Amino acid sequence: MEIFSPVPRKPNQDSQSAQSNHLHQQLLSQIESLITQAENLSANCHSLPETISTDLRQTLTHLTQLLPFPNSLKLQIWKNAYRLWNACIDISNAASIRPSSSSSIVDDHAKLRHIAADMLSVAGDATGVPSPAIKSASFYLKTGRIWHDLRKFDLASSCFERATDIVSKLDIATLSDTGERKLLLELNLARSRTAWEISDRNLAITLLNRAKTLLFGSSDHYKQLANQYLIFGKSVLSKNNDTVSSLNEALKLMNESLDLGEKGSSAARTREQIMELKELRSKSLRFISAVHLQKGEYESVIKCVKVLREGDCSGVGGDQHASLPVLAMKAWLGLGRYGEAEKELRGMVVNKGIPESVWVSAVEAYFEAAGTAGAETVKGLFLGLLGRCHVSARAAVRVANRVVGCGGGGGEGSIVRTKVLAELVSDERVVALFASEAAAKERKAMHAVLWNCASEHFRSKDYETSAVIFEKSLLYIPHDIENRILRAKGFRVLCLCHLGLSQLDRAQEYINEAEKLEPNIACAFLKFKICLQNNDHNGAINQVQAMKTCFDFTPDFLSLSAHEAVACRALPVAISSLSSLLNFYTSGRPMPTTEVIVLRTLITILIQDPGNELEVLEFMKRAHDRASELGTGCFFGKEEAGRREKNWFAVTSWNIGTKCGKEKKYELCAEFLRLVSGFYGGLVDCQDEENRVMVCKSLILSVSAMVASENQRKTALTESEAKQAVELLDKADKILTSISAGTQLGGDEITTVEPDLIFMYTFNAYDIYGRLDNFGPHKQLHLVKSLASLKACNPKYLLQIGLSASQGPRSNPEVASFALNECLSALLSSSPDYQDVALIVRRLITLASIHKGDSDDDAVHKLYKQAYRIMVGLKEGEYPTEEGKWLAMTAWNRAAVPVRLGQVDAARKWMDAGLELARKVSGMDTYRACMEDFVTAFNKKFLSHNDG
Repeated sequence: MEIFSPVPRKPNQDSQSAQSNHLHQQLLSQIESLITQAENLSANCHSLPETISTDLRQTLTHLTQLLPFPNSLKLQIWKNAYRLWNACIDISNAASIRPSSSSSIVDDHAKLRHIAADMLSVAGDATGVPSPAIKSASFYLKTGRIWHDLRKFDLASSCFERATDIVSKLDIATLSDTGERKLLLELNLARSRTAWEISDRNLAITLLNRAKTLLFGSSDHYKQLANQYLIFGKSVLSKNNDTVSSLNEALKLMNESLDLGEKGSSAARTREQIMELKELRSKSLRFISAVHLQKGEYESVIKCVKVLREGDCSGVGGDQHASLPVLAMKAWLGLGRYGEAEKELRGMVVNKGIPESVWVSAVEAYFEAAGTAGAETVKGLFLGLLGRCHVSARAAVRVANRVVGCGGGGGEGSIVRTKVLAELVSDERVVALFASEAAAKERKAMHAVLWNCASEHFRSKDYETSAVIFEKSLLYIPHDIENRILRAKGFRVLCLCHLGLSQLDRAQEYINEAEKLEPNIACAFLKFKICLQNNDHNGAINQVQAMKTCFDFTPDFLSLSAHEAVACRALPVAISSLSSLLNFYTSGRPMPTTEVIVLRTLITILIQDPGNELEVLEFMKRAHDRASELGTGCFFGKEEAGRREKNWFAVTSWNIGTKCGKEKKYELCAEFLRLVSGFYGGLVDCQDEENRVMVCKSLILSVSAMVASENQRKTALTESEAKQAVELLDKADKILTSISAGTQLGGDEITTVEPDLIFMYTFNAYDIYGRLDNFGPHKQLHLVKSLASLKACNPKYLLQIGLSASQGPRSNPEVASFALNECLSALLSSSPDYQDVALIVRRLITLASIHKGDSDDDAVHKLYKQAYRIMVGLKEGEYPTEEGKWLAMTAWNRAAVPVRLGQVDAARKWMDAGLELARKVSGMDTYRACMEDFVTAFNKKFLSHNDG
């Protein structure tokens, strides 16, 4: 609750007459009773009930209403006020003894003091009381100070203002007592301090200015007022507000302090007073220098320092405060005069009176301004400081941290700084600072500074500098069990640095040391890297296996090893790492990547070198099997990503398979192409026709490769292989049927499948079905007829099938005859290649001769007659000459048997056929003449015989 000091009311005649002496005494008795309670409680060190101050305040208020008082009553009030004041002193003493209860006691006793001061104010002047106004003002001044200390500035201000009102009625000139004059000054100062706290700076400064009239020529008064100006100036600076207005305000206040200090010196009478004011003057000048430094007025700083150092004409020596060389150094730095700044810094090293913290701060400031150019100077000065006095480990850390600065890795300046840092921290005297257990915290800090500096250089790939600093950081790791892991970490990172420098022997040394301290996966991995850089692939592969035995092994390291091996083009090592990684996918452990990515990467690496087809096939089969086991969505992935993965495996199998086919590695070709259909099979749907065609093609080509392998090995397919081929062809047939069924137009079949693919299917199916007893010639003939019925059927397809069916252990004359006849019809209906026509004719004649013979001589004769009709109208040589000769000669020769047997009609039939054909073939003139002569002779002979 706020307390307001009562203002005495003017005497009221009616009120005075209304009061009785009895009422005065009654209220006074109540006040005395309450004061007695306060005295008793304070004497027993008990807390005061809040009701005492409240009751006292109410009773005093009632008493105030009975003004004016007789002098006797005034004296009683004065007496009781002093009693209450003394009780408050006891309360204050009790609070100092019992700090646990001091908070409530101090607050209560401040309220009681305020009441005591108000009692004196109410009583006013009393005959017999000397200087009542001074005493009353003194009570308010002391009470206000207590409220100020309790930071209840409104109550403090109220007390000071009431005291000011009381003393304002006094004639200052009549005051002769030094204490009374001092009270007036202290009142102004106290009121000014409170105004400053409540941010009423104008009032605070006004009150200080008023106080100048209350100095009365006392040097102590000058000192008090000068100190207050200085305190306010320092307060302005402490707000960390570097604005020009704030700095100007602080400078103005400090100049006032300096001026008052100089005036006070002239009023000083004793040497002690002179020294106190000189110290005040020096302090003011130092702060003035600091303000000038903040304002960048470096010349003014130098002048102030010079004045301080020179002293005065009284013979008193100059100021040697530790801050002066710092101020001077910073000012010289600001002026760019680094030589003068360095002199100040070196002077500080010689001056043993300068605290370490000040010296280190100066070093930091110098280095911040001088930068890299000052690194050597800082090192020399610090080592010089070590030589003259004890320096703490903390100071060494600060200097090292400043030398490192924010340069990090990179740049010539950074390298210079790092070189100086390395020399500084490796000095035996510096290392000795951190040897004791008491310096453990600073030792860790120094290690952190060095480690961070080295890390910056490492990230900038400056491995040489990084290695130097990492090595120095080991000086700040104790050789004990607790720090074993930290030392091992240092050795490992040094190994990395020397790996970066390709200094493999040094790297090996460091990793061996690290492994002695802490054998773990990191050591194994770094050994692996060393083997890679040494091109020791076998050693690297052994390290891959060694990693798996480490207690902290995770599969991530196998993935990382593969990455490193690929980067070094050590493909066998990468293959070993990835192969080992694959073994963990069935363990249930968390894996760094998906199994499909590992397989894809492994296959990609293997196919870079020829001759790895068997290994590629192994991993392709694994991918296919795992996809079947886990499901394609789970193994390959979902949606578009999964589709791309499946497509990659399918396309890669196709490419390798076709490559193997070109290289006549038919067994591998068949395996890869069979996998293609497996991978693509997961992609086939009614909308994805392109993939269905690809599946179909891979199935057909796989069978083709199986047959080619059979021919290459000269070993017939086993029954199981043949059945497998049939299964593949059945799948291909279903796809072909589904595609054909979906592409009908006007009753004519329009297929999106390449004709060559249909032929390959037919040719392979014909071959494979001929091997199995349960199919037979009928199935083969059906396949060929289906092919021949297609509009896209090329006569060459039928020619190839016909030729194949006409020879070999599994020949089918019926199929051969059909295919060759269909082919011949197709060729003759267009612009044929008569080389093919001749071949077909010869093969048909051969088939008919072998499979029909003399039982169907007319059928063979029809083929010769057909050949003759084909040749009629052709240009000379258009029909192959050799084939024409073959036809003519074979036809003529067929007459030989009938001639011997006397079968005249048969003989004439074949001789006429041969002669007709010979007449159409160029180059047979001689033969034809002979033939004609023989026919003439034959006809004469048999004609004369018949006549006879």
